[in-house]
Amino acid sequence: MKNHLPLTSLSLLIFLFLLRSPPAVGFPSPAPSNDSDFIRTSCGTTLYPELCYSSLSRYANAVQSNPSQLAKVAIGVSLSNAKRMAAFVSNISRHADYGSDHRATAALHDCFSNFDDAVDQIRDSLRQMKSIGSGPGSVRFQMSNVQTWMSAALTDQDTCTDGFQDVPEGSVKSDVVNRVEKVKKVTSNALALVNRVAEKRG
Repeated sequence: MKNHLPLTSLSLLIFLFLLRSPPAVGFPSPAPSNDSDFIRTSCGTTLYPELCYSSLSRYANAVQSNPSQLAKVAIGVSLSNAKRMAAFVSNISRHADYGSDHRATAALHDCFSNFDDAVDQIRDSLRQMKSIGSGPGSVRFQMSNVQTWMSAALTDQDTCTDGFQDVPEGSVKSDVVNRVEKVKKVTSNALALVNRVAEKRG
């Protein structure tokens, strides 16, 4: 009758073999990205750093540790969010049924107008940011334009949610307000990154 190694001895031998085996080839651990680290550090100067990083980290290769490029990308993300929000409000205002409550209808109409203005202001900011250092005016003047327009866009977004204060609670109100709050945070982060560039160039 053949002798068998006890189960514990066999397990020990397998464990020792694995310890001495060379590491597998072809699956290196992902190296930390300096560009991603730059975005995380930069986002630390904003009011909503986690949202900032999660919305911008995918553009790390395009940013490449360039503060101006990061600000441009952040403005672009803000513009996309504002345009989607304007489309959402426009769509919901055509289909929502409020009966005789004109406050909600007026709030939605005003909110769409606010976001329509915000989209224009953010678009102007992005256009100016792309031409910093060229065209009329000094760099300081051009950066001041971007700051002014982004601030105005944020104010318009604030005005949208303010318009719902007198509207009775309901699913439509909460949905719109919650969506706008996120867009406001994205715009706030973009403005903070613009301000950071302006300070360095000032």
